[in-house]
Amino acid sequence: MKKATCELENQLFKNVFDKTPDYIKNLNLINLDNEDEFSFTLKKTHLYPHSEDNPEGLNLLEWFANYAKEAKVSTAGIRGPQNILYPQDTRFPINLVGIVLATLAKALVATDKYRGKEIRKLAGSEVRYNSELYLDAISRIQAAQGIKTLTPKERKTIPIWLASFLAFKLDLVGGEYITSSHGISVKTATKDLNSQGSQYLPEESLEFVDKIQEIFDIIEKEGSYEIKVSAKNNPLIDESVMEKINDGIDLYVEYLKSGVAENLDNVKKMNSKLFIECVGGCAYRTLSRVLDKLEISDKYIWNNTQEDPFFHSIGKYDTDPKGNKVFYDYSVDATVLAKRRNGESFFPVIESLHYERVLADCQMGMIVLITDPDHDRLTVCQIEAAGNIPMLDEFGISYIKLDENRILTVYSANQAFLMLMDYRVKQLKHSGKFKNHPRFMIKTTASALSWDEWAKANDIRVINVPVGFKEIANIMKKVELQIKNNPNDEVKVDDVFGNTINLGIQPRMIFGGEESGGMIMGSEDLIESLSGRKAIAMREKSATEAIIVASSLAAKLEEENKTLSEYLADIFEENNIIAKYDVREDISYYNESEPDIDKLKVAKIEGEKQRTKNDLFYLSLAIGIKEGKISLNDVKEVLNDAFKELRFDNLVDVKFVGDGTYLKFSDKYVEIRPSGTDAKTKAYSGGEQLDDIQRFSRILGNYSGDRTDLHKNLLTDEFYNNSKEIALNHYLKFVEKDANNEEFIIPEYKI
Repeated sequence: MKKATCELENQLFKNVFDKTPDYIKNLNLINLDNEDEFSFTLKKTHLYPHSEDNPEGLNLLEWFANYAKEAKVSTAGIRGPQNILYPQDTRFPINLVGIVLATLAKALVATDKYRGKEIRKLAGSEVRYNSELYLDAISRIQAAQGIKTLTPKERKTIPIWLASFLAFKLDLVGGEYITSSHGISVKTATKDLNSQGSQYLPEESLEFVDKIQEIFDIIEKEGSYEIKVSAKNNPLIDESVMEKINDGIDLYVEYLKSGVAENLDNVKKMNSKLFIECVGGCAYRTLSRVLDKLEISDKYIWNNTQEDPFFHSIGKYDTDPKGNKVFYDYSVDATVLAKRRNGESFFPVIESLHYERVLADCQMGMIVLITDPDHDRLTVCQIEAAGNIPMLDEFGISYIKLDENRILTVYSANQAFLMLMDYRVKQLKHSGKFKNHPRFMIKTTASALSWDEWAKANDIRVINVPVGFKEIANIMKKVELQIKNNPNDEVKVDDVFGNTINLGIQPRMIFGGEESGGMIMGSEDLIESLSGRKAIAMREKSATEAIIVASSLAAKLEEENKTLSEYLADIFEENNIIAKYDVREDISYYNESEPDIDKLKVAKIEGEKQRTKNDLFYLSLAIGIKEGKISLNDVKEVLNDAFKELRFDNLVDVKFVGDGTYLKFSDKYVEIRPSGTDAKTKAYSGGEQLDDIQRFSRILGNYSGDRTDLHKNLLTDEFYNNSKEIALNHYLKFVEKDANNEEFIIPEYKI
């Protein structure tokens, strides 16, 4: 059994080893230790469950059914747990056999679409278990199909945003990136990137899902299907391009200098330093080189720079929230709140960073920047005086105690990004550039109302979209198409609420982001790929871009002797922001860390039932209004009847917003959103009274979903059961309206 130096990781390994049956341990269908060209055969027996009568069974039909289902709704790649010790274990959603099948299917789609052309894709990964193995498989399968795959030298890590940036900048057909963002250690995924560097939309995923079905149909009919794997040193697996362009670092720095890094003189003059937490370690290899190129690398202190698939034990505990002695993983999302058995709230991820010790010698006022394993999300914190607690409580700013005199403020992305976008606008106004273009921002509906209020005060248009950065990228592409085709006309796009937003002539994006910690900022000049394609901003969130803006803001605050909390309070006052508070309630219906895959599957299925009931209760009401079946007053009656402890008299609207139900009140909003990838519900809320929005999000988010008599009287069972399908059709209409479906033309590559 694999051994680690960390006892918690050894516990994880033992759990996995003990729960893995011998037939999986002995399985070697795809032997990638063979560095020569070879092929392997998928048989009909592999499609069906393992049994004494079918010893070769891998149950691929069941795996595929679940994989295809997730492809329709996934917001960030098709992800799930894997067997970290035996990656060919097809009982798990992510496994080597499945990745090979998906890669082959995507390769077949690409070679059909671009016959006779040189197809180039990029493949990269962060630090998760088996990432090198999966990267090797992806590269060798693509090479066997004649596709050139660019990889970093020695297959080293790169962040997701760099993979996305290079897919666009180098005019590649797309990319494959292995990550599960800030998910638990045993989870992973392949994020599929298209030629724009954007994550696949569902219709793109379904193209290769259909190809897998074709392969399975052949196996059913003919009994087998041969899959070719290239030699490890196949010349189509190319490290030279990435080496020649320094992994794209120089190109990315050039991009930064045209936008957020145009003037970093104030950062270079700083007396204090910033603290960067590299959860998992992936950020360090790339970010350190970027900061060095920008000549500001001496302004940072680093922590956890060593790459580690167990993420330095961050977020890992030996008891679950109920106190049971078991390995439990809270993920590495630094903003996750949990409750102790006594009811006290705490930040389990930040607590596991042991900052009371790590930050013991750091000066008051130091800003702490926490980034995740694939380096796309950012959490902003600051060491402040304990005497500031009353003001922090007033503005709903969270904090943890470091010692008797010092605390660490922990800003939600809603709060942190409001500060960053505000500072960026002030930079542009100071330079005189702000007035050169009309400005807009793209945000998810689940993000803060304060963003909308701030934007209105600064004459910035807002486009609200469903959760997921691919939704933000989809709007970018719609805007770019109109700028390209009608450069002298006003650009108009619809948001997910159904409003048409006039962005003006030649608009520029000031910000694109979401409450889960991902953001991007647009540039003044349109960004050009090597072949001349143009974009208003990059397609993936980037913690590096956020860190550059945060560093410049930190330098400004040092000059003014201000804390982040004081700056946030100033923003609220300057912009007359009413909805100062925001909360998110995360409801998980099972333990994701359960090592027994059979128990995990059962628990997840039961959890998904609970998630779906909760979702359909609200969704059917929203769709009922949209379809004219019921009125807003009907919905108020249903909700007042179901939730006696809450009042809905000031409910203004109820809308389906692409992936959740949005309840708009005169003084707040609440969005109930089911996870598209797991048995979880998320309840978001923002408004002017913290206690009020906490109560609404907690109660609505945790509701069982049981239909009340009034709910049943107003909506038939048939309509209730069909509401999800009706909602999906409305979502697809939103995505497809004015869509930028320009065909990608493979250029003549010069690199």
